[in-house]
Amino acid sequence: MSDANAALVGRIAAFGLVPVIKLEDAAQSVPLADALCRGGLPVAEVTFRTAAAAESIRRIRDAHPEMCVGAGTVLSVEQAEKALAAGAEFVVTPGFNRPVVEFCLGRGLPVVPGCSGPTDMEMALGYGLSSVKFFPAEASGGLAALKAMAAPYGSLRFMPTGGIDAKNLRDYLAYDRVFACGGSWFVKEDLLAAGDFAAVEKLTAEAVALVLDFELAHVGLSAADETEAGAFASRFQAMLGFGRRELPGAIFVGAAVEVMKKPEPFAHGHLAIRTASIPRALDWLARQGFPVDPDRIGRDPQGRIRLAFLKETIGGFGVHLTQR
Repeated sequence: MSDANAALVGRIAAFGLVPVIKLEDAAQSVPLADALCRGGLPVAEVTFRTAAAAESIRRIRDAHPEMCVGAGTVLSVEQAEKALAAGAEFVVTPGFNRPVVEFCLGRGLPVVPGCSGPTDMEMALGYGLSSVKFFPAEASGGLAALKAMAAPYGSLRFMPTGGIDAKNLRDYLAYDRVFACGGSWFVKEDLLAAGDFAAVEKLTAEAVALVLDFELAHVGLSAADETEAGAFASRFQAMLGFGRRELPGAIFVGAAVEVMKKPEPFAHGHLAIRTASIPRALDWLARQGFPVDPDRIGRDPQGRIRLAFLKETIGGFGVHLTQR
């Protein structure tokens, strides 16, 4: 995979969801981009299904240089040229379009070609690509079909698009070969036509919440020493009737309470927040002004982040993310 494509995949993977947008009027582009950013999703794939696509990309790039903005439904080299001139950072095609792929690779423009079967996937590999769009996802058999077709092609990663919505988004993202999904249910044409960008913002925020899937995992309490930790745990057992699980550095009472056997660097303890993807969550939290503490990141033997504390404490509690 080219450096440009690798950087793009990493950037889009941090969002997990790409709004697939059809704009009839370029005047809608900036209000739409504003709504996406306020909703927590500064990324957009503006489709070349209308004559307003190139101008819309240009306006979004000018108004929101921090956004990752690409061109979708690119069917010809001419459209790819217009997308590049407008400032598109990537190109997405519905099928495996050789001339468009070759143009993009020749210009160093990241391209995510559409693939719906093994032949397309093998063509992508032949061009040195390792990230493709699985399209149309649901009509092509959905997640089960994707898993079956992806099995022989271990280096490929996928962006399923087509039929993705709030009901199946989490299922697709849970598959480790999916780096992001494309969706349009939160940027529907009727909302754009009505200029209802407040609804777009609300639906976008709800979609981001689905991607992150935050929930309270447990509360951690600091004890002065192992003896005090045991006493605390016993009181919780007596109160709640939960089982007790001894670990080297802590005692779990049920799944909800962790009593630390020595003091933590926080006044009262910590809150553990479970998420579907720690890397995506950390990226999102950093954009909201809650950076990670680089000295308090735990990794598994494969180098994947399994635990990460934020720099900020709230009410005397540290906050750490844990992987679902």
